[in-house]
Amino acid sequence: MPYDPNWPQNGHLVDADRFRDQFGSLKTLIDAIQGGITNVVVDAVNTVPSGSPANVGVSLSGTELHFTFDLPQGQDGPTGTTGQPGEVSQIDLNNAMQNTLGQTSSNSNGVGSIAMNVDPDYNQNQIQGIVDKLEELIQALRR
Repeated sequence: MPYDPNWPQNGHLVDADRFRDQFGSLKTLIDAIQGGITNVVVDAVNTVPSGSPANVGVSLSGTELHFTFDLPQGQDGPTGTTGQPGEVSQIDLNNAMQNTLGQTSSNSNGVGSIAMNVDPDYNQNQIQGIVDKLEELIQALRR
């Protein structure tokens, strides 16, 4: 009979034959271990519902010791602070870019055109007018 780690339960009557089988099974496991464990394997780590007891299953297969762990899920903790926004979707990014691009063209709409013909001779007032209009355009585009 294989070793049963859940026997005996509290409050149950004990039976000498069953105890003898338990001890015999333990001795078989111990003897196998004395032959040399060559490998230890974790077969599974399972999450069990909160409030369930933790459990570890151990078995021996040849010279390999196998473990299975059952670990209870923890209780929910308090809600934390709100973090930074996450990734932006491609659709949101495209919409934001369209919105921004739609506004940038209008930055220069308030700058009037240069209403003059170029004087073939150097005219300081005409050049100053061009410089002033260029400065107005630069300021409008910086908004």
